[in-house]
Formats: sequence, structure tokens, C-alpha cells
Amino acid sequence: MEELKRQLKQQIIEAINLEDMTPEDIEDAAPLFGEGLGLDSIDALELIMIMDKNYGIKFADKNESKAALQSIDTMAAYIKEHRTK
Repeated sequence: MEELKRQLKQQIIEAINLEDMTPEDIEDAAPLFGEGLGLDSIDALELIMIMDKNYGIKFADKNESKAALQSIDTMAAYIKEHRTK
């Protein structure tokens, strides 16, 4: 699970162009949106694309994606349970 979290952090840094950050800068339980990492709705689309492209995950609705994309911890747990790749 730790390797999956590290991969997610690296994928987020690359997809959203967070050039000044490293995976170590992102806390596993910190919120990705708002006061945490500060991502916005456009970034949420990038995260959804990461989940689809790299793990074969397609969200059924907005509430499901919102719950899964709260933090690195929630993303990794969701991937572990639902991945198809």
C-alpha cells in the first residue's frame, strides 16, 4: 500500500505540474482540496483521469468520486478495492 501511495503522489505531481513538490511533501491523510494541497475542480478531473488510465477505475457518480478523492489514503484504499489494471 505504501508503494501505491508513493506512485499516486508522483502521478499527481506530474499531472498537475506541481514542480516544486516531491512525494514526501504530500501527507497521506491531508485533504487534496481546499486547505490541504489546494487542488480545484479542474485538478479533480486530472485525478479522475489518473484513476481511469492507470488503474482502470471509472466512477459511477460524483459522490463516489468525491469520497474517493479526499486524500492519498482514500485514493489508495479505493484503488485497492476497485482496480481493474
